[in-house]
Amino acid sequence: MSCTANFSTSPADRLYEQDKQRIMPFFTPDDYLSSVVRIDPDELAGQGFRVVLLDIDNTLVPRDTHRLPEDVARWVRRLEEAGLRACLLSNNWHKVVFEYAAEIGLPVVYKAMKPLPFAYPRALRTVGWQRGEKVVCVGDQVVTDVWGAHLLGYHVILVKPQATKDLWYTLLFRRFERWLLRNHTPRA
Repeated sequence: MSCTANFSTSPADRLYEQDKQRIMPFFTPDDYLSSVVRIDPDELAGQGFRVVLLDIDNTLVPRDTHRLPEDVARWVRRLEEAGLRACLLSNNWHKVVFEYAAEIGLPVVYKAMKPLPFAYPRALRTVGWQRGEKVVCVGDQVVTDVWGAHLLGYHVILVKPQATKDLWYTLLFRRFERWLLRNHTPRA
């Protein structure tokens, strides 16, 4: 009688793989695009989404210019034309978030502390969200935007950061993101 055993993976390795299968979906975006302007508002509406929560820094506005690009402003107007309600949801606490909000005509929830879930309900109340309406979150960071949205069960679209200049702690997160996204390429 012969006995065969699989010694190729240790119990610790098997536990690690099981944990990875449970944890990694929180850090995996539902879609990954090169820019917010590549998101089709009509397609989002067609998929049943009614609310869009938008990050600001390096998602809508490049951090190195602090100026809202005109193509992004046009895209935000297309959200409304498609029947979507949008709110800016930012960890930023400076007055510039209110200037961006006024410029594009959207409400803003600032000091969001993403990925913590507290600010998301505030943003949804701001746009009159009703139970059952589908929500999509759009941002440029895995650790704040993707993780935060997935903690609450929302669909999330990750966009490539619009600039390479960033805060020192965000640059640390970006190293982790590069590892997480090593097998992913943003769609044009």
